[in-house]
Amino acid sequence: MNADASHAADAGAAARPEGAATGRLILLTTSHRVAPGLLSWPAWQALRTADRVLCADPDNPQLPYLREAGIEVEAATPTARELVDYCLPAASPAPSAAPSGARTAVVLTSADGESELTDGLARLAGSGRQTMPDLELLPGSYDLPGARLLDLVQVMDRVRAACPWTGIRTHEDLAKYALEETYELVEAIEAGDRAALREELGDVLLQVVFHARIAQDDPDAPFSVDDVAGGIVEKLIHRHPHVFGDETAETPEDVKAHWLRTKAAEKKRESVTDGVPLAQPGLALAAKLASRARTAGIEAVPAGDGIGYELLALAVRAQAAGTDPETALRAAARTYREAIRVAEGLPPEPVTETAVDEEDEEGEAGGAWGGSCASGSREG
Repeated sequence: MNADASHAADAGAAARPEGAATGRLILLTTSHRVAPGLLSWPAWQALRTADRVLCADPDNPQLPYLREAGIEVEAATPTARELVDYCLPAASPAPSAAPSGARTAVVLTSADGESELTDGLARLAGSGRQTMPDLELLPGSYDLPGARLLDLVQVMDRVRAACPWTGIRTHEDLAKYALEETYELVEAIEAGDRAALREELGDVLLQVVFHARIAQDDPDAPFSVDDVAGGIVEKLIHRHPHVFGDETAETPEDVKAHWLRTKAAEKKRESVTDGVPLAQPGLALAAKLASRARTAGIEAVPAGDGIGYELLALAVRAQAAGTDPETALRAAARTYREAIRVAEGLPPEPVTETAVDEEDEEGEAGGAWGGSCASGSREG
């Protein structure tokens, strides 16, 4: 709709006699992601000064607020010809007199747009034979950053209600998909594939919204995506007193100290191992335990026989050296894969160089947002 209206406006300017008072036709657009009634000042000015305000959709959410403001809105679906004729000044019976009666009409567009109207205006303006009023596409409201998340929540609500598969899913059903999507996201990051990164972030976000929608249906302890987002907001603010409070942090180390103190007070953990997810891959688990122990000044690496203890010792050593053993092993495994392909007589695929430096403490998945300032200087 916007492209058609812009084209009609450009063509109308070319067809309009220079300097003539030819009236004004305004197509007023709004965003369903912004609360109705929250219009820009130019939009309110246009509505208040218009000779005629029209809307084809009797259920347009803006209508109650316009009526409350004293603006009369006609429920009508005029054609392009009718609107052009209305806005153009009437010819004076005296040949020497200037035309008079140029008027302004505002059309409040619907969520689906007014393609028939804009197409008609474009045809009239493009003919070169029709004097046109000033055509203007006026945004009445603009989306805020993050507004498309509202669309995601709305679509998820509809899919949950109407899809036979989605409607019966449980948290347990989706658990494996959360792991799969997370691994695919990690792979996109390590491959440096920006298009894949964008897609996989969306898939991970879908898991969050899907789980929150399932939780909303719980009969005993329901919560919604707003509760999830609200909890994250509270944590971000509480754990960043140097951003939202009076404390100062000049270095990443200062931020880490704030983080550890705040989280310790919040969690009231008995052990430094509390909160470490035991279901994560073995090398990652060993590295996280080593990180917690090293931060607490604990030396307790068990000695034992077998490959498991050897791998544990390697993971602890890697973590102490600032290397993530899980990422390092994946990089080596990809090289191994290419070596196998070469041995099979197949062409090798490029091996992406992967950073294996460990994130700051508490920068693991699910907690990385809390240490965002501490790791913000690190690329990727």
